[in-house]
Amino acid sequence: MVERSQKEVWRLAPWLMIALLLLNFILMALDARESTSGKLVVRSWTQTAADFVQSPVTTVSAAVSNYFSSIANLRSAQDENTTLKQRVQELEVELRQKDGLSSENERLRALLSLKDESKYKVLTARIIGRDPSAWFNASIINRGSLDGVALNMPVVTDGGIVGRVTAVSPLTSQVDLITYSKSGVGGIVGEVGSTNALGVVVGTGKTDILEMKYVPGTAEVEVGQPIFTTGQDGIYPAGLKIGEIVNVVRGSATTAHKIEIRPAAKLDSMQEVGVLLYQPPQRLSSNARSRPNRRRSRWKE
Repeated sequence: MVERSQKEVWRLAPWLMIALLLLNFILMALDARESTSGKLVVRSWTQTAADFVQSPVTTVSAAVSNYFSSIANLRSAQDENTTLKQRVQELEVELRQKDGLSSENERLRALLSLKDESKYKVLTARIIGRDPSAWFNASIINRGSLDGVALNMPVVTDGGIVGRVTAVSPLTSQVDLITYSKSGVGGIVGEVGSTNALGVVVGTGKTDILEMKYVPGTAEVEVGQPIFTTGQDGIYPAGLKIGEIVNVVRGSATTAHKIEIRPAAKLDSMQEVGVLLYQPPQRLSSNARSRPNRRRSRWKE
């Protein structure tokens, strides 16, 4: 038995020696240091292996992080872009409002100037609507009988006449424009007293053209001449500007001129107007004219 155990020990001895040598090598390797830096060699190898594994992982994670960061930045940029667009729209609205207020102030100043220069009392009014049945021929203003407005009162702007009042309620009134096909205004070429080219200005249903009829073919008329009211129609006082001649089809001794006129008032874009609180002078009837003569005859008797 003893001999057998000794034989087994001798058999295992070489393996024990190898194990001891490996253990010694491992201990020496663990304790080995680099000559330059003094670092442990095992630690350097471990760091190298870790760097080899960590480098691609770090690259991938950085790429993923940058991708999501770019998405977040893109969303932020889109939100900022939307905010900037909204702000630009708000600024455009504010600018338009300021331009509108500036234009309104200019129009009101023009009406006030008209009010100061006119020998008639002028009531300023704002256009608040259009008559659906005659969209381009009638307007609704925010003045009525409570403000002193009455039927047939002239309506003007700083440029010229607009039309006349054809319907009145306590708070609003309807104005038929001079472009209405059933309207008529006594007109004269040039200022009253400077010419005998009299006629009647009628509407054509268009916002930019009027027609002047019954002007004798022998009268001197030219393109560019102004047309004014004569005051003989019993509605408009004399001297208000109607428009300017833009075309003339000349007549003869037996035929009248055919004259086209551009309205002086900007009928398609007006927003404020002035109502002339004007009442034409009453015309005496033939019976009234004869009464004084009868009274005189009675007095003579």
